[in-house]
Amino acid sequence: MKNFWCHCDPELVEGETISKLKWIASACFVTLAVLAMTIAVIVQAAEPVPAELQGVGIFPKLGEKLPLDLTFKNELGQTVALGSFFKDKKPVILALVYYECPNLCTFLLNGATEGLRKIPMSIGNEFDFIAVSINPNDTPALALQKKQAYLKEYGRSVADKGWHFLTGSETDIQKLAAAVGFKYRYDAKEKQYAHAAALFVVTPQGKVARVLQGIQFQPRDLRLALVEASEGKIGTFVDTVFLFCFRYDPKASKYILFASNLMKGGGVLTILALGALVLSLRGRACRGRSNPRGDKT
Repeated sequence: MKNFWCHCDPELVEGETISKLKWIASACFVTLAVLAMTIAVIVQAAEPVPAELQGVGIFPKLGEKLPLDLTFKNELGQTVALGSFFKDKKPVILALVYYECPNLCTFLLNGATEGLRKIPMSIGNEFDFIAVSINPNDTPALALQKKQAYLKEYGRSVADKGWHFLTGSETDIQKLAAAVGFKYRYDAKEKQYAHAAALFVVTPQGKVARVLQGIQFQPRDLRLALVEASEGKIGTFVDTVFLFCFRYDPKASKYILFASNLMKGGGVLTILALGALVLSLRGRACRGRSNPRGDKT
């Protein structure tokens, strides 16, 4: 043991010690950072929700039928029944916004427009889009300005007949919001509405089929939600295949890969491929037996 210590390089020993200390220090730093983040999350979760946001949010009511007897004013100032937008038996995308919203509503409509531009289905053809203001003081003139701006942004002329910007009374607005699970609150101090953001995809019969929350929307989610809401009456074979592989997750408010169906589909394809291979081999064997010498015919 004495000889060992005598032949050790002091600088090497010191270097290894320093390296170990650095490693320990790094491990301690990472541990403390993770602990601090965990505490921050716990503290944030424990903080009370601000009074102006209490009760505000999206509480999906899938399968709930809209009160189609409610009346609103369209962008031309004409009184229209909500049910009149469902006579063509097409799915409808519903957005609850207000037209002077400084932030969230604009982000929502921009995100919806961007996502819908990327799918082959068009507003006015395969489905309609209804924006309803939650502010009873919004006017048809303001609704018309919004419609013209978003028609230009969308860039498809057919949308003019299928994209509607409505205003209405506070009573009818609240009834519609309650039916789809859209809870909002007016902040008198800020003179703004506290609300969340979502698109409600409604069946031709007026029932809430899917709710897509957020301000940005994947074209795949929009497309599949419309196909499902239409009960397969719109869309292509490719959409049907995608619906087999993806399913709607109400908690995530989007479509996620359905591993079980994907595995089933893969199994079916494997069986079909094996069957085709067996038939091919049998065919070759039969041809070999009928011409054992390999003579050309």
